[in-house]
Amino acid sequence: MVKRRGRLQVVATPIGNMGDLSTRAREALEGADLIAAEDTRHTQVLLQAIGITRPMVSLHSYNESQRVPDMLARLDAGENIALVSDAGTPLLSDPGYELVSQAASAGFEVLAIPGPSAITTALAVAGLPTSRFCFEGFLPSRERERRTELARLANETRTLVFFEAPHRIADTLADLVVEFGSERRAVVARELTKTHETIYRGTLEELAAQARGDANFQRGEITIVVHGAPPSTSTVDPQLLRRAVELLSKELPPSRAAAIAAQLTGATRNEAYALATRGEGKAGADAGAPDPTPDSGEN
Repeated sequence: MVKRRGRLQVVATPIGNMGDLSTRAREALEGADLIAAEDTRHTQVLLQAIGITRPMVSLHSYNESQRVPDMLARLDAGENIALVSDAGTPLLSDPGYELVSQAASAGFEVLAIPGPSAITTALAVAGLPTSRFCFEGFLPSRERERRTELARLANETRTLVFFEAPHRIADTLADLVVEFGSERRAVVARELTKTHETIYRGTLEELAAQARGDANFQRGEITIVVHGAPPSTSTVDPQLLRRAVELLSKELPPSRAAAIAAQLTGATRNEAYALATRGEGKAGADAGAPDPTPDSGEN
């Protein structure tokens, strides 16, 4: 007799509006032997709303490594497991990567039950280019590291998508103005699909001013969409710039090395700073790193 092997289903759940739960998602949750939830209390509210009772276990960033062996044993015993996050699609700035990666490597069937995502929802209404975009998740909470990361992204030509905590949105927009320029177009999407959904549009400078003056701006779940940088028309010799940054970074902190390299080569400070913080030399290690555990949010 062939042993039945279980399967892992990655289930997207609503980011706000319960009407967005798909029929397939409901069936997957109802048929699961176990639901692995980022926060069982949050998922319990969802299950009660749709009239489902299933066994649950928590699976979050602090316990995932410890939980995975038991999850794999359950799959090997033939159980079907549904993986959910607090809102949206699991793994997108949420836990689940280790479980999915190891389940797939062990040969178990891994299925996606697609559905809501704050990333694609924000892009759909932003009115900014969507043919090419990159998702950067949560920026570092500390200003120095946040500014370093934004400087690295300042010349990115693709549309950028970020998540941000409401108590940091004003500071983040102010930093975006400094690193990306005041006239870059952007959209801040707040409480997507919920009763108080609000879409703010404008330049980064306009949005930063609005964030400082509007108390509602700093409430709820927030997704930021920023227009990419215009294609570079720089005539700077890239090898000369790289060599200048490498040499200066051995003796100076990233910001100072970038400033001098820019003056010597005719490059912009952002171009030089991006190299100085990209591991080209000593500066990359000195620049600091993003927080290892970003805030949880809609995805």
